[in-house]
Amino acid sequence: MPRTLRPRPLLLACTLTAGLAGCNLAPEHRTPPLPVPADITATGSSGAPAVLADQAGLDVAQALQWVQSPPLREVIALALTHNRDLRVAVENIERARAQYGITSASRWPTLNGQLQGSRSRSAAELSSSGQSQVSQQFTAQLAFTSYELDLWGRVRNLNEAALQQFLQSEENRRSVQIGLVADVANAWLTLAADQARLQLARDTLSSREKAFDLTRQMHRLGATSGLVLAQNQATVETARGDVAAYTAQVQTDRNALVLLVGGTVPDALLPQADTLYGDDGANGSPTALQNLPVPLPSSVLLGRPDIRSAEHNLRAMAANIGAARAAMFPAISLTASVGSGSRELDGLFGAGNNTWSFVPLLRLPLFDGGSTQAAVSVAEANQRIAVAQYEKAVQTAFREVADGLAARAQWQARLDAQTRMVQASQKAFELSEARFRAGADNYLSVLDAQRSLYAARQTLIGLRLAEQQNRVTLWKVLGGAESLTVAQD
Repeated sequence: MPRTLRPRPLLLACTLTAGLAGCNLAPEHRTPPLPVPADITATGSSGAPAVLADQAGLDVAQALQWVQSPPLREVIALALTHNRDLRVAVENIERARAQYGITSASRWPTLNGQLQGSRSRSAAELSSSGQSQVSQQFTAQLAFTSYELDLWGRVRNLNEAALQQFLQSEENRRSVQIGLVADVANAWLTLAADQARLQLARDTLSSREKAFDLTRQMHRLGATSGLVLAQNQATVETARGDVAAYTAQVQTDRNALVLLVGGTVPDALLPQADTLYGDDGANGSPTALQNLPVPLPSSVLLGRPDIRSAEHNLRAMAANIGAARAAMFPAISLTASVGSGSRELDGLFGAGNNTWSFVPLLRLPLFDGGSTQAAVSVAEANQRIAVAQYEKAVQTAFREVADGLAARAQWQARLDAQTRMVQASQKAFELSEARFRAGADNYLSVLDAQRSLYAARQTLIGLRLAEQQNRVTLWKVLGGAESLTVAQD
């Protein structure tokens, strides 16, 4: 009679285990569609698509590429080295990496070696032979304890969640780095603007003091009234007060820059107001951005570290759902050991002294008052929250970029108009001063023209600062995109 071939029980069990190990109860990750229009324009309307290079990871060279001023480049490099917030972000990455290593280790059995010896004496009254006895025992074991067979992907999904949290910490570090570069650039530019305002106040004070000396001499000769002298003195004191105020503001700006850098900033790296904010603006700008293709595709927002961080969080929440669902199914854990035992140390590894144990454990959840199902509901709610957070991050990024582009489109017109305003105010001041000296007009017209010129120059400095800060902001909200920077303005 022919012999029927039957699969061996061990082979069948191994095949079943391997098949179950491929199960994954976590939902498939799908990046939600962008909840914003397809294109980013100054008005938020759609238009023809534009091609934009993919973003690479931000590094120091990329962070400095768009900066035109060599001193500003060095200050940013110092901040990237010494800033404490960035250092904390880097250490958070190391902590997340270590935590991921701890979680990942649970996928493998933990092996422990143990060598144990004991020696004891029994009292004669407690012995069956009526005599005291001395016994000793020595054992050596190699064992693993409670190793879970990952049949339903619980351990694998917990490992995936830890991995996504680690990647999220890396994106958080990039976000801190981009923000730091922008903050340092803005602080440096603000210092430059306030130095320009201080220099303007000093120049104004000097010219008004000269005019006051001339007016005082004319008053002594009876060529002008005491009212004109008093009005002239008032302009001098106003300028003196501005000098004091801007002197304090410049020092405050330096303190803010030192805090961002994380250490002292050499004087050679501080901005020079006369070269950055001269009246003609012919010396160029400290920062530069190429002419951006408008409209920009909304997909450029996906390179921002805050959006990438939100996506990693979304993936982690999906993995947690898989782990929570797997807890509802039976779990098998194994405990096993092999070793040797003997009453004599020199016979510990002798023949016939081998020992072993194998303890499989099947855990079958029967009733827990709904706790396991509630854990699944919590994980699913966390995923829905993560989806909403991701969509909010994309919408926020869209608005920030659209606002930056809207302001960018009008800056040149505003600067040109204000420059012409300064030129017209300068001419009006010169004409009013000439008419006063010729006796054709009173000094009030000179004072009005003087104040108008001073205010126009202050406004021009403020506009130049705001225009530079708009470049910094646009670079920041685009995620520090390397493709959006150029070497020349």
